[in-house]
Amino acid sequence: MRNSRGIEIFILVVSTVLFLWILAPANRDAYRPYKNNEIIEVPELDLYTEYGLILDTLDIFKDRVGRNEFLADILTRNGVPYEKIDELVRVSRPVFNVRKIRRGNVYSLIKTRDSLHKPLFFAYEEDPVNYLLYDLRDTVKLIRGSKREKRKTMKASGRIETSLWNAMIDSETDPNLANELSEIFAWTIDFFGIQKGDFYKVIYEDRYVNDQRIGLGRILAAQFNHMGEDHFAFYFVQDSVGDYFDDNAGSMRRTFLKAPLRFRRISSGFSYNRFHPVLKIYRPHTGVDYAADHGTPVHAVGEGTVIMAGWTKQGGRAVKIRHNGTYTTVYMHLSAYGKGIKKGIKVKQGDVIGYVGSSGLATGPHLDFRFYRNGQPINPLKVKSPPTKPVDSAHMERYDILTDEMKARLNEIPLHQKKAAR
Repeated sequence: MRNSRGIEIFILVVSTVLFLWILAPANRDAYRPYKNNEIIEVPELDLYTEYGLILDTLDIFKDRVGRNEFLADILTRNGVPYEKIDELVRVSRPVFNVRKIRRGNVYSLIKTRDSLHKPLFFAYEEDPVNYLLYDLRDTVKLIRGSKREKRKTMKASGRIETSLWNAMIDSETDPNLANELSEIFAWTIDFFGIQKGDFYKVIYEDRYVNDQRIGLGRILAAQFNHMGEDHFAFYFVQDSVGDYFDDNAGSMRRTFLKAPLRFRRISSGFSYNRFHPVLKIYRPHTGVDYAADHGTPVHAVGEGTVIMAGWTKQGGRAVKIRHNGTYTTVYMHLSAYGKGIKKGIKVKQGDVIGYVGSSGLATGPHLDFRFYRNGQPINPLKVKSPPTKPVDSAHMERYDILTDEMKARLNEIPLHQKKAAR
């Protein structure tokens, strides 16, 4: 009995010592291992740590970058010697310009818990999730880390009265969700022409760090009813790549955007016999005039190569883009060209290629937009863009299960109605 009791005591002592050794940062590195000055990903460990550090014997001091405040100001104020600051700057140079720390961003000093308050670590938060952690002990080392992020599935709905943005406000939903929806449906719905009575239902994610919301996550499924017609979008991963597809398993991405700019109205349509307001004669107008404010950005409707960027007699400043061997688009009456836009440059879908103006023969600011198929003009409003790669047949069964489930969940979402003014 005595020997048994002694063994129990011995096991208890060893267990206690081992437990304290595991917890105490003084007895080991307080963060994940690294090699020299190599930048590695360091996820947050749990809610009881900060920047991957165990802080039970350390103090942390948080603040935000002030106006016209530089990194050296922050570090010298917190007792970091100049030689350490110089070393920190040199370590940062390959991956981060310390001169570009942003006003309002959070930073932290982790110091010893004693009368000296010696700074051991410095952390700068690039955004609410990602941070840079500097080990100031001995040789300065840099670790890139990310906080543990949680996502909550949310749902929202609304009916359009004036705009999608206002519908989000009315339903007390993050209005940035409007931008996300317009991005997903940009190839199938003209969001500059949505109608009163159109409605949406959406299932999406909210992002949280330490129970604090930091913004929108991914849209998982959406239904948008435009002029009585339902359009669906579902997020689906195939071959390790996620994208959005419609209820027929076609890609939501199209070769061309629905419209090249945010316009007020269509001031003139496609016609072979239109009265020209300047020349005062009837002549073909094989394009669409979008009335918009002077300086409104004009976007390339698809990726391609600029084959002309210059002055034309009637179209003023114009840009012509060849998208492939079949399609070409032209943008006329521009007030200025987008940055770097010139003949031979390649552009991506959505790139700003110019700004609305009234150069050439024009009575007011607008964009004259032309669309050509095999060199022949076609009505831009009637272009049916071919979709990109659809869901592969090997994944169709899984996709059908997903869409059936998501449609059922969307159907269960009640349509939010705007509260009547009192």
